[in-house]
Amino acid sequence: MGMAFTDALLDHADVRVALVDRRHGVGGHWLGAYPFVRLHQASAFYGVASTLLGGHRLQQHGPEAGLHERASVAEICAYYGSVLTDRFLPSGRIEHFAGCDYLGDRQFVSRVSGKAYSVGERCTVVDARYLAPDIPAETPPPFVATATATVTTPNALVRLEHAASQYVIVGSGKTATDTCLWLLDQGVDPDALCWVRPREPWMLNRAKIQPDPRVFLDMVGDLLEAAAAARSVEAFFLALEEAEIMLRIDAGHLPTMAKAPTLAQWELDRLRTVKNVVRRGHVRRVEPGTLVMADGSVQIAKDAVVVHCAASGLKSPGTKPIWGPDGITLQAVRAGFPCFGAALVGYVEATREDQGDKNRLCPPTPYANTMQEWAQMHLLGMRATAAFNAEPDIRAWADSTSLNPSRVLPEYADSVREAQARLQIAMPAGLAGLAALGS
Repeated sequence: MGMAFTDALLDHADVRVALVDRRHGVGGHWLGAYPFVRLHQASAFYGVASTLLGGHRLQQHGPEAGLHERASVAEICAYYGSVLTDRFLPSGRIEHFAGCDYLGDRQFVSRVSGKAYSVGERCTVVDARYLAPDIPAETPPPFVATATATVTTPNALVRLEHAASQYVIVGSGKTATDTCLWLLDQGVDPDALCWVRPREPWMLNRAKIQPDPRVFLDMVGDLLEAAAAARSVEAFFLALEEAEIMLRIDAGHLPTMAKAPTLAQWELDRLRTVKNVVRRGHVRRVEPGTLVMADGSVQIAKDAVVVHCAASGLKSPGTKPIWGPDGITLQAVRAGFPCFGAALVGYVEATREDQGDKNRLCPPTPYANTMQEWAQMHLLGMRATAAFNAEPDIRAWADSTSLNPSRVLPEYADSVREAQARLQIAMPAGLAGLAALGS
């Protein structure tokens, strides 16, 4: 988000920027991510507004043929490194301070050399850490383990030297699904997996979240019509499932978790081969041969490798005005697309003077955890979209970047007229439905 904000600011304002990075380089949490992770959404939706991630290509082979490409962690890190070295630094207006801790009060210090830095009072502080995700490699597991139990992270899983008779995956989110899929890809028998899922997750169908306005706008239309008709949040999600927007791993259990990363049908089919699923609350303690759960104990293999996938991931600290007395706090504006939101904030910062006007145009949208919060997130995101799209210059800028999921390029104008007309009709009742479901 910090890179996306800076990129937009660089193009539209005559400013200097100091990028202060706690890590050794740019790329945020991707520098600590597990090696088999990929973006869960299309590459075109990610990165900075000026520079496309990937080639906007459709996959030609494999189970996702026909869907847009998704970058690997190596590609993402290389992309951010290239944005820094090929675009930011040659501008002469951006300096990068790697391996530094921000101390507050416009002071930061190198963790390597100990050198201290300060910036002037006229410098605006931009907090790009507010929603920084927690990842297993950098977050202790939320349970204790005895010294003889084998507990690892997805990062370390790839370096195991001996096969275990069982792998226990702890967590319900994207990291857990990625880990299950990676183990299955390595030839591990599905029956050798034990999946601890404290909550059942809803997942978005990746085929419906594509950088093609014909696909995306149809999905939004289905969502609005479902919200208008639903009389409960459970009925809303079941309608989204019927419309093939939402997916759930186990049709016999109604999910309660709605962080809703995207998932492909082939991934869903493979995940359903894992039959040993533990739904007894959170793990409290790991011992050789035993998981002590919130609701009793579960027997596992003595040599089982327990994989910690239970970091919180995306944070939900609550929203605050993006422009405040202490500076700018980057947050999502359009639901589910943080890079677009950060770039939008950068553009608005560069082109508007009044702080109240800026906050009106970019109201923050919280990340969701529950089904009710997911409905509220989309209500706020759609209201925010209406606010900034009402400004002709912002609308033109938003239509210029692939980060915007609903941009309509000229070549698509005729083919989306019907979808746009449908949205205009569905919007009032749909927004009212989302408000009722999210309250």
